[in-house]
Amino acid sequence: MRRAPHENVATVLVDPAVLPDLELALMELDLRVWPVATAPISIDGPRQAFQIRRRLVEQHGGAWACAATWVPVWIGFGERWRTGDEPLPWTAHQALWQSLASYGAHVRYRKRLGGVRPLSVPAESRRAG
Repeated sequence: MRRAPHENVATVLVDPAVLPDLELALMELDLRVWPVATAPISIDGPRQAFQIRRRLVEQHGGAWACAATWVPVWIGFGERWRTGDEPLPWTAHQALWQSLASYGAHVRYRKRLGGVRPLSVPAESRRAG
C-alpha cells in the first residue's frame, strides 16, 4: 500500500509578536510558514489550530505554558530544498532548526518533522506584454 502524498513540516508555536519577522526570515531560506488556522488544507482551521496548540502545551506541562495563546504554524520546505522524490537533505533541517533557535524564547518546537497533505503555493500569474 502506498502512502498518501504528504509534505514534511515542522509544527511550531510562535509568539504572535514575532510571527511577521520569523516569516520573512524563513522566506529568505525558502522555508514556508503556514498558520494552521488559515492553511489551505485545513477544513476547520481555527479548531485544528486550537487542538494542536492545546496538545503541544499540555504535552510539555508548565514548560510551554507561555505558549498557550501563541500561533501554531506549519513550516514547510520550498523548491530549493527538493530533489524529486529524494528525502530532504540534512542542510534543510539544519537551516530550519538554526533559524528557529535564533528566535529562542518566542518559539516552541520539537526537532522533528511531521507530515501533512501537500501545501501548494499559488502560482504567480504573469502579465502578457
